[in-house]
Amino acid sequence: MNIDPQATLSSIVLDHPACAAVLQARRIDFCCDGGRTVRDACAARGLDVAPVLAALEAAAGSRDAARAEDPRAMKTEELVAHIVSRHHAYLRSALPFLVPLASKVARVHGDHDARLRDVQEVFFELREALDAHLDEEEQVLFRQVTAAAPDQAVLDRELSGMVEEHREIGAALRRIRELTDDFAPPSWACTSYRTLLAELQALEQDVLWHVHIENQVLRPRFAAA
Repeated sequence: MNIDPQATLSSIVLDHPACAAVLQARRIDFCCDGGRTVRDACAARGLDVAPVLAALEAAAGSRDAARAEDPRAMKTEELVAHIVSRHHAYLRSALPFLVPLASKVARVHGDHDARLRDVQEVFFELREALDAHLDEEEQVLFRQVTAAAPDQAVLDRELSGMVEEHREIGAALRRIRELTDDFAPPSWACTSYRTLLAELQALEQDVLWHVHIENQVLRPRFAAA
């Protein structure tokens, strides 16, 4: 499996979803900046492109890659239902679970590592943004894209707002990753601390894929030329 260094990030992840984890681990944004090439993205991060390409090619040829479903093959109604049942439902469950956990870890270990208080603050802001984002999508955007005669003016407004909100959400996720040293627990971390990091990493993975399919699959079907 060969990956072209001049291929865009979004096209690589659409063709090979398993590659998302490779980019995610290297803090390469394939969601909101998916139009960049692998070479340009690596240069921006100060990374050698060769090992990144090797990791992408290994992921693309893995067993997980063969089992991934392609959102491009879904009709719009099916895609929206998938987003709501898979990603929105996950967030509506995961976010409330993480609130007391983030508070507990910040309270217990904040004196040892003050960054944990920052993690709590950024996460609370992220949760607020995501809650509003999910409601807006379900109540306005998704009703428009599944309507028999959608209002293009409303669609343009909602799609533009969606992209901007995605950028804000992505920035918060990157900040949490930075504050937690890529979700790596220190040797002294307790079970609650380790659970928080594992759950935040899972949250990042799900949200990035969620944003990716909305930006790269749903939006192009309705964005004005």
